[in-house]
Amino acid sequence: MNESKFTGGLLGLIGINILQSLIMFLTLGLAVPWAVCIKQRWIAKHTILDGRQVYFDGTGGQLFGNYIKWFLLTIITIGIYGFWLDIKMKQWIVKHTHLV
Repeated sequence: MNESKFTGGLLGLIGINILQSLIMFLTLGLAVPWAVCIKQRWIAKHTILDGRQVYFDGTGGQLFGNYIKWFLLTIITIGIYGFWLDIKMKQWIVKHTHLV
């Protein structure tokens, strides 16, 4: 059985978090899908599972449609749909994460 590991470092994570925060702040939240994809791409780049590299192929454009749909569903249901948002986001991320 091959080794699984995460090779990312603290400085890289701090840099990605600062970049993600700047993108979200400067666009007033409209670019959240792109910021999420940037961070997921960094995480995948530094993740090895059973000796195989992980890669993330999702794009902000793909996520943006879901982001708008989830936002509207949350408003329509007076916030109730918000309980499912974390699960929906994780499902979307896993769907776009693959082994090389």
